[in-house]
Amino acid sequence: MDNNKTNGQPVGLFADKALKDEPHVGYVKAAPTASTQTHATEESNDLTAHAGKKTTIASGEALKLAVVGHTNTGKTSILRTLLRDVYFGEVKNEAATTRHVEQAKLTDSQTGEDLVILYDTPGLEDASGLMDWLEDNTASRRDGIERLQQFLAADIAQGGDALTSSGGNDDYSQEAKVIRQLLASDMAIYVVDAREPVLGKYKDELAILSWAAIPVMPVFNFTDSQDANIDEWQTMLARRNLHISTRFDSVAFEFEDEMRLWQNLATMLTHSEMLEQLMTRRTENWAQLYDEANIIIADFLLNVAAFVYEINEDDDPMPILAQMQEAVRQSERAMQHNLLNLYKFYDNAVAATPLELQAYQQDPFDPELLKSYGIRTTSGAAAGALLGLGIDAAALGTTLGLGAAIGGIAGGLLSNTSSIADRITGVKRLYIDPATLTLLATRAIDLLTALRHRGHAATDATQLLYKGEKTNIEQALDDDDHTVTPWPAHKLPSELKKARGKPQWSSLSSGKSEQAQLLRADMAWSLASKLQSRESE
Repeated sequence: MDNNKTNGQPVGLFADKALKDEPHVGYVKAAPTASTQTHATEESNDLTAHAGKKTTIASGEALKLAVVGHTNTGKTSILRTLLRDVYFGEVKNEAATTRHVEQAKLTDSQTGEDLVILYDTPGLEDASGLMDWLEDNTASRRDGIERLQQFLAADIAQGGDALTSSGGNDDYSQEAKVIRQLLASDMAIYVVDAREPVLGKYKDELAILSWAAIPVMPVFNFTDSQDANIDEWQTMLARRNLHISTRFDSVAFEFEDEMRLWQNLATMLTHSEMLEQLMTRRTENWAQLYDEANIIIADFLLNVAAFVYEINEDDDPMPILAQMQEAVRQSERAMQHNLLNLYKFYDNAVAATPLELQAYQQDPFDPELLKSYGIRTTSGAAAGALLGLGIDAAALGTTLGLGAAIGGIAGGLLSNTSSIADRITGVKRLYIDPATLTLLATRAIDLLTALRHRGHAATDATQLLYKGEKTNIEQALDDDDHTVTPWPAHKLPSELKKARGKPQWSSLSSGKSEQAQLLRADMAWSLASKLQSRESE
């Protein structure tokens, strides 16, 4: 079915002026999600169909939005981040990566309704040459659409055999694909590489785009660069009556920037209901993702806090401790991958993730890592194990009057804890200590923050995780007084303290994953709420 034609004719704001031959739409394979569906075929007749000819976008119809701009400005990169899809299109640091129009949809995650249909177009390679041709071969007294129509009918717009048979040398078939899509769209965003100076070729591109007679909004990409020339660009755009623009960095992502993009587009439309619905739904989904992420972190911390291993008094604890540490390492990696999947960073081979950075590769049981975060154990003992919590703490305190000792056990390590418990029970219980729990919590929160500020076009592990911000560990190194942990290591949240006496809560102890998760579910919700409140401080 031809989604941009009705009875063989293209549709759009001025689609009655466009030609019948549509651009090829490249095949895209993407992981399906609730809020984003990516579609494409190998033929040009796979664009969205609407019945009848119209002069403006109708109320209740999905917005058809063309993404246009010069080659290598990051059009596909912006679409990847908007779609939360690292698989969409092809991103390379070279010109003309996108050779065909590719289509994707933003849908309502609850109803499945199409809200925005996005079209990724090839880069405009030689707008200045095309402008020269238009000036030489079309009449200036004709309107812009008529001049573009005349261009689309010419051999230079066909490329391939048509161009060869005419004996011409100029090939503007890529520009023709962009113009055909413009005439079949409701509006366009013009992607600007903010690092580029304002050159004549960009002015020519804007002039040609204006002839399509649809609203065009410039979007500045790579705005986090120190070489950004946004002021110069805005001056040039204002002279062309383009007074509404926005910033949207496809690498250093900010959710507020995305909302501002949709809001600015909505101001340019007669009927903006679909964009308003999109903003509402994506705001809800963004908040829900954050809630789910904190549940993942809280559940992981409770699972580790409840992890306990009992050995006889005379047994060497170190082999068991090594096994426990490896189990925690694997559990942390599973938690990290759950966060990556939640935010749709599926495959490290497709898009580099913060996991590739040194801070996420370091062993959580490395004492030097504890120091780098400013976390210290209470006794100087080896990180990663609390030996000697032999019997129920309340009973020990009540029976023996060792309240001070119990306080020490709850908060960290005491030098005599092991000997007290061993004499009473003859059993040693091995735990993951509060300092390591605090480190695990800090790293998990750091990763979550990184993912919320990382665009899906990020392909380099050295790219900034935060827009103008440093990681917690970098802040700690710069400022000895800066608090980077969600709580002091000696003051664990009540939920984690309770978990210390509930080994059945831990799948690492019991081996019963589903049952243990159900037992700690209520505490996970409670701890997640505390994590969110501390992250917002």
